[in-house]
Amino acid sequence: MDMFLALMLTLAAAQEGERAQDPLRETVRIGDVAEVKGMRGNALWGTGLIVGLNKTGDTARATRQALANLLEKHNLNLSAQDLKEGSAALVSVTATLPPFAREGDRVDVVVSTTGDAKSLFGGTLLFTPLAGADGTVYAVAQGPVTIGGFQAEGAASSVSQNHPTVGLVSGGATLEEDLAASFVADDNTFELRLHDPDFETARRVADALNAELPGVARTLDPSMVRVSIPENVGSHRYVEFVAQLCALRFAPQQRARIVVNEKTGTIVAGQGVRISTVAIAHGNLTVTVAESPQVSQPLPESLGVTTTVARTDLNATVESGQGVSVLESTATIGELATALNALGATPRDLITILQMLRQAGALHADLEVL
Repeated sequence: MDMFLALMLTLAAAQEGERAQDPLRETVRIGDVAEVKGMRGNALWGTGLIVGLNKTGDTARATRQALANLLEKHNLNLSAQDLKEGSAALVSVTATLPPFAREGDRVDVVVSTTGDAKSLFGGTLLFTPLAGADGTVYAVAQGPVTIGGFQAEGAASSVSQNHPTVGLVSGGATLEEDLAASFVADDNTFELRLHDPDFETARRVADALNAELPGVARTLDPSMVRVSIPENVGSHRYVEFVAQLCALRFAPQQRARIVVNEKTGTIVAGQGVRISTVAIAHGNLTVTVAESPQVSQPLPESLGVTTTVARTDLNATVESGQGVSVLESTATIGELATALNALGATPRDLITILQMLRQAGALHADLEVL
């Protein structure tokens, strides 16, 4: 039997055996928490013109001059004064090429106005070269623009939906040449980069790989694991080999973390969050300010003038709570939720409580506030 085929069958059998042995175990694919070095996109950018706009384009002379310069290349000698304002817009054109893109591949293009254009509805992007960070032109963009909204206005009012000054040209960029990319180094190794660097997760990834193919993986740092490709795996089977390794499952280390969005009052906590026994007193202070201006009227036939006297009613109320509450040490996320709910606090109150717990050293988790 082919050595490579036997190796693939061994990896597949190991994956099936692991799932059958413990189907409830919280495992994930290695490919879900890490990616192969080299699997990255490439940003492209250019400046283009959108034409065909119905009086919603730029009014600046620079846009008309740019269009005149473009037409001059096609033997049409026109000046900026000869072109109608509002029919074109100068736009910034961006695109992201996926990894291992090939000549002829098509990608979406985003166009954004740079002038005072009101809407790109109904416009068409003209021939626009797109260059990378090195200045090399890798793609050319052109095509009709869709904005997914509209804008209409009259003399005294207007109405719009979504964002009409940013549009999409679906499949508008065509790649002109292959992108040089390789994920295997000269020494027949490749690197796995963790999405969330962690010492323990990197060790477990290496252990999972070495459990199936002893000695093929070693950790370089908390974010990277280097894998050696066996000699019996030919270059034409690199993709299949990497796919089999990325399909292996393991139990990742989940960091104790609480993510808080203070704008929306949303709190998300991982299962590793713990708190120590702590006492909490939390109350709400409500301050009410009411303005009641009064008019001071002078006596008849007097020399006084009518004036407005400000009157402010201010009231401060402290809501009575449950006094001091004691949160016992928790071991699970369910116990933590029960303990915090016992305080009767709102989500926004819990944000403040979590921040104070972190300051007191009673919250054993990373607290990230967005």
